[in-house]
Amino acid sequence: MGKVTGFLEIDRRDRTTRPAADRVREFKEFVIPLGQEGTKEQAARCMDCGIPFCHNGCPVNNQIPDWNDLVYRDEWHAALKNLHSTNNFPEFTGRICPAPCEASCTLNLIDEPVTIKTIECAIVDRGWEEGWITPQIAEHKLGKKVAVIGAGPAGMACAQQLARTGYDVHLYEKHAKAGGLLRYGIPDFKMEKHHIDKRVEQMEGEGVTFHYNSNVGVDVAAKDLMDEYEAVVVSGGAEHPRDLPIEGRDLAGVHFAMDFLPQQNRRVGGEALGTVEPIMASGKHVIVIGGGDTGSDCIGTSVRHGALSVTQLEIMPMPPEKEDKLMTWPDWPLKLRTSTSHEEGAEREFAVMTQKFTGPDGNVEKLHCIRVDEKMQPIAGTEFELKADLVLLAMGFVHPIHEGLLSELSLELDGRGNVAADTSTYQSSNEKVFACGDMRRGQSLVVWAIREGRQAAREVDVFLTGSSDLPR
Repeated sequence: MGKVTGFLEIDRRDRTTRPAADRVREFKEFVIPLGQEGTKEQAARCMDCGIPFCHNGCPVNNQIPDWNDLVYRDEWHAALKNLHSTNNFPEFTGRICPAPCEASCTLNLIDEPVTIKTIECAIVDRGWEEGWITPQIAEHKLGKKVAVIGAGPAGMACAQQLARTGYDVHLYEKHAKAGGLLRYGIPDFKMEKHHIDKRVEQMEGEGVTFHYNSNVGVDVAAKDLMDEYEAVVVSGGAEHPRDLPIEGRDLAGVHFAMDFLPQQNRRVGGEALGTVEPIMASGKHVIVIGGGDTGSDCIGTSVRHGALSVTQLEIMPMPPEKEDKLMTWPDWPLKLRTSTSHEEGAEREFAVMTQKFTGPDGNVEKLHCIRVDEKMQPIAGTEFELKADLVLLAMGFVHPIHEGLLSELSLELDGRGNVAADTSTYQSSNEKVFACGDMRRGQSLVVWAIREGRQAAREVDVFLTGSSDLPR
């Protein structure tokens, strides 16, 4: 694939970013594309490796060598068609996916993987620029109605696939706009929201009806949807955050990350905050508890607010800076990852447990911490304190919210509190109700959400018609 000797002749070169001092002044994307010629050159590095492990590394099974070869040969429109055959929204994954495909690339054995994510993003961005991406309207309508509940990436992918097959699809979303965590969790500096808006416009052109501000199970009766539609897909997120129930948790200034991040996204998007208390990091010492992507997003947002300092705490030990290739490749490796937000200004502390919060007058002022061993047990004599005016809990999500939709439908849950449904049928304990995305699998990646939405759409089609031409 690509140029036969490309990987020998061409060095890996990826997208660059605007300087941190410039980009932290605003909430706009700051990644600088390679350009068409630079992207073609990088696509030429895709080697004829015999077994393309990148296929399995990618949850949606993108045909990566194929569209790399097409880009190298300057056949961009064909590359876009190939890319869309497995991924409804490559402009999302090309910006925020952690790229497990690159971890499984054969060239990653020498730490020089093909810049797959960059090439993917370049293909779809050019598709939009050239006007190649338009609604794909079904030739025949099936006369069947399907409700999809939750307009995140799983629900959007599911709804789009079904609409293109000929179903009358109604997508219910409790917020004012579609996108789920893509819109209300991921900061605009990582992905601006006009990318979502363009896909919504495309989906509306394909016949999908969006119902916003419709919280099914709260202000819209789930039973009414069960009566009206021939199948229902639940595709909400795993929105129940992991808490830290320690002394001082009720102090003012201690918040969940997902109370903090959506506020800023609404400010950027011009949405009203309503009656909630504004949470700002301006002029404050900020502590972020949790070392994952959400914690990183809190860092970048706090820096842009003008925080005095930002410190990130992680209870796990510091991972190695470089993985053992022979032990991990082609699987996703555990290693130290430094995001662009970390580079903008944050202290990172590993193997730290927070024991309590304290502060006068009901406001948080200090974290009382202790270092822990590899088994996460406290090490006596290692206690220390950190000053804090704002604490953001970014420790992940445990399961979907059970109150409302799930309790009204009385769906069976698995041992982790997610909707019980396997990946062969995606059917819940109610054969008419299908589940996909984080609501079924738990907190995961956007690319897994897209895959599950696509596969659930196929199973709905099989359930209602007996067969399906949609991809598995």
